[in-house]
Parts: sequence; structure tokens; C-alpha cells
Amino acid sequence: MQNLVEDFLQYLRHERGQSDNTAKTYAALLGKFTAWAAKENLTDWPDVELKHLMAFLSQERIRNVLPTGRGKSATGGNADAADPSPRPSPLGGAREKTRRLSGESVYLEIAALRAIYKFAENEKILPANIAENLSLPRRWKRLPKALSNDEITKLLTPEELATPDILCDQAILELAYASGLRLSELKNLRLEQLHLDAGFINVIGKGNKERVVPVGKTAVAALNRFIEAGRPKLITPKSSANVFLTKRGGPFAAVTLWLRIKKRAQRAGIERNITPHMLRHSFATHLLEHGADLRVIQELLGHANIGTTEIYTHVTGNRLREIHRKFHPRA
Repeated sequence: MQNLVEDFLQYLRHERGQSDNTAKTYAALLGKFTAWAAKENLTDWPDVELKHLMAFLSQERIRNVLPTGRGKSATGGNADAADPSPRPSPLGGAREKTRRLSGESVYLEIAALRAIYKFAENEKILPANIAENLSLPRRWKRLPKALSNDEITKLLTPEELATPDILCDQAILELAYASGLRLSELKNLRLEQLHLDAGFINVIGKGNKERVVPVGKTAVAALNRFIEAGRPKLITPKSSANVFLTKRGGPFAAVTLWLRIKKRAQRAGIERNITPHMLRHSFATHLLEHGADLRVIQELLGHANIGTTEIYTHVTGNRLREIHRKFHPRA
């Protein structure tokens, strides 16, 4: 069964141009099913029937997972518990509560099964797509969390010290907020993609799609300062052409870059839990609040579908209602 999964992952990477993160997510989701199938003595995909898919998903809906904070899975969610029973607390004595798998996780598992079956049917590997009969549950849209103007001001206020690391942090934050880049786009950005004299950068986004994104003057100044005064002190003989480098002169791993942003936010006195994507959300939300066209924001963010961008209209709608209630005499 794993052979078909590997073929499907190769298809995602090389023919669909999906990112490594997307491929890893599919691999983890489908790995759960193949492990379950092995326990059920299902040794090949033609042996799998719709009743087996339904049984697997039914088990997933009632399966317990670790409490939040006990670990992360390859899909970005909480790691699954090997034993569904409550576990002893590391503090001793107390028993931790378990929780059920989220509806979002079940949604993703159904989507992964439908995707691999569609691939297998198109490639004539399987005679029929039995997974097309699996209905996807309704997904509740989570409104993106954006930083307030005061929080952005705190976060982007330059620190007094001008060490290479601090200059790097400042350039990362300024660029993230000025251009709305994803975490992966920030860490993979290379010197040849910068066109700072012209005020723009070339970004390689999801699916290796390239887009041109403008960069504001403040972000350009922070980038130039880092490249001239900070980056040369981080370079080693083995350094790559990535713009942002760690203390060891190598490119950032996603988790390392995330932690750098979180620590900078803590030093700036921001109490909220900051994620790199919040800067991207802030970029889009603040543009929309100041009158930018939704189609332009879609292009800047690199969204393939305008529906993905439309979620920001809900955020600005809430903001407008707040302003109306606060300032209208009869609100």
C-alpha cells in the first residue's frame, strides 16, 4: 500500500508543484490509514472497500489524542497518543485529560483519501474512486488574528543594540509586515530575488509560483542595513545565498525563525502569543482597512483563489461595526 502513497507524493511534488510541507502533511495523513489497514489485514488498495474507509474514519472521530502542548505532528496539529487512556502528569500523581480528534483533522484525512483515490483512478491504478462517496464535513472558517497598530509599532521599533542577529530580526519583521510573506517565503528568500533599488522583490510561493511584491521604504532601509552591516558578519565559507542567516551562517529552519520572532515580540512587551502568520494577516487586514482592493491583496498574498482572501472582509467588517458602535450617536 505504501508504494501507491509514494507515487502519489511524487506526483504532488513533481507534477503538481506542491511544497514539501504539503507533501509531508499528505504523507502523515495517509500513513495513519495505511497503518490502520495493516492491522485490519488489508495488504493492497484493491482490497479496500468503502466500508473500510468508513470504519477507519469512524475510529478517527472517537480516537483520543494528547493534550495541547504535548507535541506536534507532521501536520502541524497535536501528536497522537499511542495509548488513548489518560497519562500520568510529569509533575507526578495527577492524570492528564485526553481529548477527541478535532473536526478539522478528520476533514483533512477525508481530503487526503479523496485525493489519492482520484490520482489512482486517473492513472488507471484503481478501477474506481470509492472515496468520492465520502462527504467532507463543513469547515468553520477561523478569522485571522491580526496585530493592532500599537502592537505593530511596538514590534517594529528598532532595538538599541545593533548586533548582526538584531539587524537580521529587524529586517525579517519589517519585510514580513511590509510585504505579507509566508514563513517559508521569508526563510527561503535569496539575494538574487531582491530588487531593493526598484522597491520590489520576487517571491517564490506555494506551488513554485512566482509573484512580484513591492517593499516599503522602511523595510528597504532595514534590509539594506542588515545586508551591509549585519549579514557579512554571519557569513561562513559554507553559507548559502539566503538573505537571512542564523548565527552559524546557515539558512533558518522554520521553527528557528518562528522562535526568533516570538522572542522579539516578548522583548517588545507584547503579551499575546505571536505567530509569523499574524504579520501576514496584519499586512492584509491593514491594507483592506485603508481601502485597498481585495483583488490587489489577493495578488500580493499569492492566493490562487479569491475565496481565500475574502476571509479578511469578515475581519474588517467587525472593525467597521466597532467603529460604528463607538462613534455613531444612535448606534
